[in-house]
Amino acid sequence: MNIRESIEAWEEEYLSPYASLSKNTLGRDRPEPLCDIRPVYQRDRDRILHCKAFRRLKHKTQVFLAPEGDHYRTRLTHTLEVAQIARTIAKALRLNEDLTEAIALGHDLGHTPFGHSGEAILDRICTEGFAHYEQSVRVVEVLEKKGEGLNLTKEVRDGILNHRTAGHPSTLEGCIVRLSDKIAYINHDIDDAIRAQIFVESDLPCEYTDLLGHSVRERLNTMIHDIIGHSMNKPEITMSPGMEEAMKGLRKWMFDNVYRSDIPKAEEGKAQQLIVNLYQYYLEHLDKLPEEYFCMMESRGEKAERVVCDYIAGMSDIYAIDKFEELFVPKAWKA
Repeated sequence: MNIRESIEAWEEEYLSPYASLSKNTLGRDRPEPLCDIRPVYQRDRDRILHCKAFRRLKHKTQVFLAPEGDHYRTRLTHTLEVAQIARTIAKALRLNEDLTEAIALGHDLGHTPFGHSGEAILDRICTEGFAHYEQSVRVVEVLEKKGEGLNLTKEVRDGILNHRTAGHPSTLEGCIVRLSDKIAYINHDIDDAIRAQIFVESDLPCEYTDLLGHSVRERLNTMIHDIIGHSMNKPEITMSPGMEEAMKGLRKWMFDNVYRSDIPKAEEGKAQQLIVNLYQYYLEHLDKLPEEYFCMMESRGEKAERVVCDYIAGMSDIYAIDKFEELFVPKAWKA
């Protein structure tokens, strides 16, 4: 018996009857020989971790555009925090940690530069629309490896697609990531907002913090324990009604007082106009696209709008600004 088969046998013996066993995967779109060491979901996790889109997340905005400070979250640190929370829950519930981590690491691969403001403007100007969760799936299915994609399992792609609030993941591991995403961003965005001096901890509504906790550490501990306690040995991932309502209330408060406040929104108009200018430029100059994007229109019959959207969505904040300066800002003349 090889190592992978030993791990699969351990999963069958130890994991919850509600867990997604590696050997029972629905498979990949393109069949591949199995690895002799890693089960399928571990291979998917590794592919995501090593892909270019994952590395670009380190220079993509989470909430604060171009923050002056080393300790504000980026899209990458958000992703890592989601993965850690999700793995903690999955391990406690004896669900598949590899599948959980793969979904968590891949869930935001399709996010644009400049956070949700970048997503909103691309959705507005692209005739086919834009949503980061759909783009994340497109990244792993099409855009990575110069059009080959990562050929991930169906379960991982389903979890990535359905991590949004309105999503309905087909696995419990995907359901864990969906909740972990919210737990992570609510709490780390509170931490970043306090660092940005938008408010102080005592400003948070006590109707929520009295239940959830009065620090990021307390709230994370409370929410994670609640999910584990209410999901143990059940075919669903749930929170207690009071805890869920408090989390939703705190999330709404964050939207009203942080996400739509002046500080994170200060540069939003400039960032969105930058994306509009890049989008219009590349639609009019398709030959300026990198070859791999240009070839997709020929080999896959992709529409120009979709491919231009792919290129811009894949940019980091820094790269988008550099491209804008290269294309639109006059250079000083030197003799």
